[in-house]
Amino acid sequence: MTVADAGLTAQAEDEVVELCRDLIRIDSTNPTKNERGAAEWTAERLTDAGLQPQLLESAPGRASVVARWAGEDSNRPALLVHGHLDVVPADPSDWQVDPFAGEIRDDCLWGRGAVDMKDMDAMTLAVVADWSRQGRRPSRDVVLAFLADEEAGGMFGARWLVDNKPELFEGCTEAISEVGGFSINVAGQRLYAIQTAEKGMAWLKLVASGRAGHGSMLNDDNAVTAVAEATARLGRHKFPVELTPSADAFLREMCAALAIEFDADDVEAALAKIGPLARMVGASLRHTANPTMLEAGYKHNVIPQRASAAIDCRFLPGGEERFLEELSRVVGPDVAIEMVHKDIAVETTFDGDIVEAMKSAIVAEDPDGRPVPYCMSGGTDAKHFARLDIRCFGFSPLRLPAELDFGGMFHGVDERVPLDGLRFGTRVLSRFIASA
Repeated sequence: MTVADAGLTAQAEDEVVELCRDLIRIDSTNPTKNERGAAEWTAERLTDAGLQPQLLESAPGRASVVARWAGEDSNRPALLVHGHLDVVPADPSDWQVDPFAGEIRDDCLWGRGAVDMKDMDAMTLAVVADWSRQGRRPSRDVVLAFLADEEAGGMFGARWLVDNKPELFEGCTEAISEVGGFSINVAGQRLYAIQTAEKGMAWLKLVASGRAGHGSMLNDDNAVTAVAEATARLGRHKFPVELTPSADAFLREMCAALAIEFDADDVEAALAKIGPLARMVGASLRHTANPTMLEAGYKHNVIPQRASAAIDCRFLPGGEERFLEELSRVVGPDVAIEMVHKDIAVETTFDGDIVEAMKSAIVAEDPDGRPVPYCMSGGTDAKHFARLDIRCFGFSPLRLPAELDFGGMFHGVDERVPLDGLRFGTRVLSRFIASA
């Protein structure tokens, strides 16, 4: 397939690499930096393409950009294409390259945000710019949103916009964004995982109170001991497998590709055959609770009165109540559970015209590819847009080499995206927008 078949000019394939490279070079680390610089840069690109973007700040520096790309038929329901501009921190001493230099090496573009998710931002901008030069318009209105704060739950980005500027998304009934449409190599076949569900988020704190005292004394009411024991129990606890419709459908497709029988009682044996991505897929089959931080005390010889642990919990769609009940049982009655941040789980079905448009766009560029639904183990800004009754999908298409640990790129060291993957994704996205 040629770039012209995808409705693009040759310029778009070079441009997407440069756009992504420029975005990576704008340090938008959350929370130590902010998104204002990336938002201003994005607004300029949209203005160059003939759109009228709005730059909206929820707090100083916490800027998002929204623009409506007028379609041929504005009476049709609109499509939302959203991506976030912030990235998680990166310690340069851990990386082979400067994480904010946008270095090209080994046919990949390296840098923080290369897959999470400045690649999709760049692909979207490349399609808009190229279509603008050709005088093309989408068949229906497309709302483009480039958002702040996704990496910290979206309080200053998508959530703020949904709460305070919902009119910007008027008419939107469907949306696409990150962590979907990427290829997974299974027994020499490429499955393209389209996200139809994502787990809910519960960031909580375990808090133990005890008797303060001197570190040299006997103390059978030690808050540090109590919170450490509860944290260890929870961290080692394995929640049972629960198959959501999206996860069930993915596993069946995976087993078909492996030419093995699907066994709902032994799904982990099948997961072991798909390599590193099994960690990401496996996390979508059960609730998870991972300790991430401990805090206690202020002096080596003082037993503190209070100790706490931060826990990153993700619960399955439809399973929040069961999760919280089991969580409470595992933690036990002597340690308090405080909810710090909670967001809903979302799930939609793998059907309809929009799904057919995604599948057709992928297969047109990779005739051997098999688009399949899946449940994402993490969370995205889809949680907020779902509150506007928008049907949300993860569709940020990438064709990836089989040896790349794609799941390990998210928030990982040496994050990178293959250049051919960026170009492939731009062609697929163009085809999708043309038919969606």
